[in-house]
Amino acid sequence: MDKASYERILGLTGSVLDAYTVALFLPAKAGDISSAHNLAAVFSLGDKVDRAASLAPGQGLVGWVIRHQSPLLVPNFDQRRSRLGYYKDNEDQHIKAFMGCVLPEGRGALCVDSKRQYSFSEKDQKMLYLFAGLLADFYDLRRLDAVRGAALRYYAALRTLYVLRREYARWTDFMHGFLDIVSKASAHEYCALCTLEADETRYVVEGENYPLLLKPGRAGDFSLSSGMAGWVFRHGSPLFSGGLEGKPDAPLLGRPTDVPAFRSMMAIPLVFQRKVRGVLCLASAQALELDAEAREFACLAGEYLAQLLETFSIKCRLRDMHQQLLADGPQPE
Repeated sequence: MDKASYERILGLTGSVLDAYTVALFLPAKAGDISSAHNLAAVFSLGDKVDRAASLAPGQGLVGWVIRHQSPLLVPNFDQRRSRLGYYKDNEDQHIKAFMGCVLPEGRGALCVDSKRQYSFSEKDQKMLYLFAGLLADFYDLRRLDAVRGAALRYYAALRTLYVLRREYARWTDFMHGFLDIVSKASAHEYCALCTLEADETRYVVEGENYPLLLKPGRAGDFSLSSGMAGWVFRHGSPLFSGGLEGKPDAPLLGRPTDVPAFRSMMAIPLVFQRKVRGVLCLASAQALELDAEAREFACLAGEYLAQLLETFSIKCRLRDMHQQLLADGPQPE
């Protein structure tokens, strides 16, 4: 893969993570993690990056990631104790946060930094893992052709999801757009959001990318004891079924007669307020490969949707409290 292609991917990484610089280091000797690692590609909002940078394992924060083959998250970067090693003219002094992880099988390291303190979180680190995994797939020429289309879909979809809320003020419009994007990126033709009902004994299909259950004559609510979605509500873990491994173990929603016979399915828990309050469902009539990248993409999309739902829940509670205070009127002194 040429340098320009790497840098386009790093540009998307920087956009999604709101980073100042994104740097990809690859070993000088392919597959040798004990060798020096050279700056292979970079995306930066500034012009102070040393594009000839070469770091030995253990040298600077990047070298620490390479030597220990472990992720590193530094939310409050102390320039007096550490150095990054890829800037010129003491540009390090303006950096306030750093995050890095290794590419699979010792293929290199992917690092991002920011001029804002505490700008990266553990959820951002999961996103960085996804980009690192996809870069590793590009680096492995044996899988290049197979992953190219999927990787580009994931990059584009993740970027679009993060700006989608600005385009749609109404929740229903946003939800339909969200489900449509996730469906197309994952190549699963059906995508739905299920939410927990107030009595917490049933769940309801709140939205679909196309009408399957939310239409006249079809039931849109199910017992928590039914379907893959019900299992995820009860156990709080993602569930993947079917794909190229074999036949699905259970229907996606409700009873087998409620929905078509899907051959590939993913159900992702949406956790907020310490409880599974929603499940993001993806399904296909075709047997699709549910590889690590596809599963990670679905989980990241679910986490982002859960964050939005929690924000909406807090706003609704604050609005209700405000209306109650207005209704009660001034309190006697």
